[in-house]
Amino acid sequence: MIALAACLLMSSGEKAKNPVPWADVPDTSIVRVGDRYYMSSTTMHLSPGLPIMKSKDLVHWKLVSYAYRTLGEDDALTLQNGKNAYGKGSWASSLRYHDGVFYVSTFSSTTGKTYVFSTRNPEREAWKAVSFSPSLHDHSLFFDDDGRVYMAYGAGDIRLVELKADLSGPKPGGYDDVIVRDASKVAGPKVGLRAEGSQLFKVNGKYYLCNITWPQGGMRTEIVHRADRITGPYEGRILFQDQGVAQGGLVDTPDGRWYAYLFQDHGAVGRIPYLVPMRWEDGWPVVGEGGKLPATLDIPAGGSTVSGIVASDEFRGRKLGLAWQWNHNPDDRLWSLAARPGWLRLTTGRVDAEVTQARNTLTQRTFGPECSGTAALDVSGMRDGDRAGVVALMNRYATVEVRMENGAKSIVMVTKESAEPTDGASAPLGQNRVFLRAACDFRDQADLATFAYSLDGKAWTPLGKPFRLRYDLVHFMGCRFGLFNYATAAPGGHVDFDAFHIAEGHVGEGPTSVKP
Repeated sequence: MIALAACLLMSSGEKAKNPVPWADVPDTSIVRVGDRYYMSSTTMHLSPGLPIMKSKDLVHWKLVSYAYRTLGEDDALTLQNGKNAYGKGSWASSLRYHDGVFYVSTFSSTTGKTYVFSTRNPEREAWKAVSFSPSLHDHSLFFDDDGRVYMAYGAGDIRLVELKADLSGPKPGGYDDVIVRDASKVAGPKVGLRAEGSQLFKVNGKYYLCNITWPQGGMRTEIVHRADRITGPYEGRILFQDQGVAQGGLVDTPDGRWYAYLFQDHGAVGRIPYLVPMRWEDGWPVVGEGGKLPATLDIPAGGSTVSGIVASDEFRGRKLGLAWQWNHNPDDRLWSLAARPGWLRLTTGRVDAEVTQARNTLTQRTFGPECSGTAALDVSGMRDGDRAGVVALMNRYATVEVRMENGAKSIVMVTKESAEPTDGASAPLGQNRVFLRAACDFRDQADLATFAYSLDGKAWTPLGKPFRLRYDLVHFMGCRFGLFNYATAAPGGHVDFDAFHIAEGHVGEGPTSVKP
């Protein structure tokens, strides 16, 4: 059961509100197929990666698959030998539909490759992969009407490279040149962030190239260039400049309406998507209402906009739900839904110093304006030095955890605000069943995490002070709830998670009992 108050249907006359959703769904790429929309996004170092979502109205999205399980098994992706892929992994993707096939491409500085995944049915059929070097930064996959296929990519100068028909790499002797030089200049002479985030479209015979840039002293700005031929020449202008909402592309509806899909850096919750109405004037897309971001949309509200991408879990199935992603690649030998049916077992396999170094931390998104995640644990299998619990996961994180030391257990709040984690408030634990809760307040970018514990799932005790979450480029990701268990002394201990319940609001509805 998903404990989301917002799942209740609103009155038929109420309109959807931006953002859609209020959660970390950055670098979106959207394609319409008939009367349905599909969207890809960035989750970088998480596994599985490159999430694919589906919608019937551009507002309410549901996870349907991931393009890949892992990008590879090197030390950075597997958190081994002191290496990690935080803030890396795979970045901005490009989603396309061509001749009955879905294609989604991405690139990775971690592996140095460009990837193209394909399937005829993203909900029921596995994605097939091809990859090649080099890694083409912020590219846009594009199928032209003459059968040729390209990628537009780069920063500052935007290049166009023609691909082989099987998408396995650049076409020998094919087109490969700059199509827009110094693309940022249409937003002003002084640039902080050079134009990147390419998304290339063809509408009514003209080519439209969308990019983000950031003028010095200004805000994140979306720009667009258009041309009569894919190779140019291109002319450009500012597409949208309001509240730092930028980077994305264009999509139409079956009844002929148009929208720009963009996102905004929004503090610790992450980079959140916005839908902005647009129209066409003299062959140019015009975005916003008087150039401004609308708070409401001409789309029925219809309930929660996050219930399709976050989920409570009783761990009763044979596989994890799509809302879950591992922090880096998992070690499949050390987690199980079958060792104790109805529970998620996390077993330690090595010694780690802190939670960001631990493998098999299972995560899902937090969301605004307020949310909570509650876990029910059986900690009877812990060994001395083991630590297990719930983390508000960022580079600077906080946890509520059970700790086993000298044969005794305690509940401890841990915070990391600088180089080393610090122990905070604690309480003794004299039983093996316990409930732990993390709650996040993102209202007005308060970005506060609070923690509590319960011995019976009914009476809750706050633990420690509110912790200020901070978004940074080290993780390059919004705060996520995480379930963890790691060893600091010797491996081999385990913890069983009975349930994890998501709720809207500062204090959500947690599980009321633990299964025997």
